[in-house]
Amino acid sequence: MKAPLSRLAYVMVFLTVIGYAFFTLRGPKGIPGLLGRQRQIQEMEKRNTALAREIEQKRERINRLTGNAAEQEMEIRHRLKLVHPGEKIYILGEPEKK
Repeated sequence: MKAPLSRLAYVMVFLTVIGYAFFTLRGPKGIPGLLGRQRQIQEMEKRNTALAREIEQKRERINRLTGNAAEQEMEIRHRLKLVHPGEKIYILGEPEKK
């Protein structure tokens, strides 16, 4: 009589554990949450790579501007829209929108 009762108790505990695991893994912190986090990590890694590439390009540009006075002058003239005395500037088309 004791053996069937203990078997029944073990089966009930086993089914309870399986049921709990099933519902826990299906919840928001289970497998779907894990997959969402992995996808988010991949997106952030791609973004970090793109930002690192952009930083490197800007460093190269700064180095190029530091070493070349003519290019520095052109950049300053373009950004601040400065001209030397006696120069004439012709603007064609519509102005740039920012």
